[in-house]
Amino acid sequence: MVTIVVIFNLIIALILLYVAGRVWLLRQKLKRINNTLIALERSTQAALAGTPNAIYQGQMGIYQLKERNEPLQLQIQRMKQVLSLLAIGQQVWQRFLFAGNPLNSRLAPPAKLFRKR
Repeated sequence: MVTIVVIFNLIIALILLYVAGRVWLLRQKLKRINNTLIALERSTQAALAGTPNAIYQGQMGIYQLKERNEPLQLQIQRMKQVLSLLAIGQQVWQRFLFAGNPLNSRLAPPAKLFRKR
């Protein structure tokens, strides 16, 4: 009976020794992973250290471009208005030119007369 208990304790001891070895290996792997993650964090932190300043400079550059672009947008809007007025004037002139003159009515229609492609 004592022999059975001793054998049973030896089997339990061997199983626990195997489990302890596996836990020790797992601990070593976790240490390596931890060290790798710490190194990655340090390198990432070093790489991104200047990022807030770069973002701020980019925002300021965009703001300055918008400020310089605003007068140009107003000029474009004015030019569009002038061109639309000229187009309306051209249409009125063509109607006036071709409305009362029977000789001019035989000419090409106003759209083909003045538009170039």
